[in-house]
Amino acid sequence: MSGCVNQSLEGAAAPDAISLVIPAHNEAQNVVTVVRAAAAVLAELTDDFEIIVVDDASTDGTGEIARTALDGAAGRVRVVTHEQQRGYAVTVCDGLRAARGAILAFMDGDRQFDPRELKRLVGLLDSADMVAGYRAHRADPWHRSAVSGVYNLLVRFGFGLRFQDFDCGLKVFRREVFDAAQPLIARSAAFNPEIVLKAQRAGFTVVQIPVSHYTRRAGRRSGARLKPILRAMRDLVRLRIAWSRVDVTLSGRSVPLTRRRAPTQPQRTRDTSG
Repeated sequence: MSGCVNQSLEGAAAPDAISLVIPAHNEAQNVVTVVRAAAAVLAELTDDFEIIVVDDASTDGTGEIARTALDGAAGRVRVVTHEQQRGYAVTVCDGLRAARGAILAFMDGDRQFDPRELKRLVGLLDSADMVAGYRAHRADPWHRSAVSGVYNLLVRFGFGLRFQDFDCGLKVFRREVFDAAQPLIARSAAFNPEIVLKAQRAGFTVVQIPVSHYTRRAGRRSGARLKPILRAMRDLVRLRIAWSRVDVTLSGRSVPLTRRRAPTQPQRTRDTSG
C-alpha cells in the first residue's frame, strides 16, 4: 500500500507555482511564526504560491490557528486535517498530493529550520530536480541524533547510496520527482530515502546542501520513539526487498550525489522567529 493516502486530495499542477507543505502535530505555539516567515520568503520567489498545513490530529488547535496565520491572504494557506493521527510520512504525502504547484517543498513546522533556506533550495532547481537539505550541525538531544545517525548508516549501507541526512525535514523538488516515486512503499520516515532512491533510478539530479538547524523553542518533540523507529526499520526491509527485484544498471555500486560544502562558520543561534 502506498505511503500516501486520500486520493481525493490531489491538486492540479500550476506552472511555476510553488507549494510548501508543513506537517504539524500539536504545533500551536509554532505554526503561525513558521507560516508567516515562509510566506514572506515565497512571495519573493513567485506570485503564485500556497502553503499547505497538514494537521495530524492535533489536540491544541493547530489547524484552526494555521488558518488565521495570514489574515487577508485568501487562498494562500490551506489546511488538511487528519481526524486520526497518521504519522509523519502520511502527513507529508497527503500535503504533497493536495499541492497544485509545479515545484513542491516540505518543511517541518517546529521552527527548527529557517524558512529563508527555501530561497537557496528553490534557486538550485535551475540545475537539479531535487534539492535536499542536510543538517551540518544538528541541534537535537544526543539520543535523537544518535538514532538518526544509525538510521542513515543503515540506509547508506543497505542501498549503496551516499547521502548525508535522509530524514532532514527540508526538501524541494519538481513535481515530476514525486510522481516518479509512486507508488510509495513506506508509511514511515523511510519514505525520505525511498523518494531519493526512486528519483535517482528515474534519472533525476539530486543535490544536497547544508542548512541551519535550531533548538526547538516551543512545543514537544515527537520523534525518536520506539514505535516509529520500528516502523521505519520494517519499511526499510520492505524497500530493500523490493529494490532487489529491480533491474538497475548500477548493479549495487555506491553512487555519490552532489553535495555542497557546509559554511565554515555556520550560525547556529540566530533567531528565526522573525
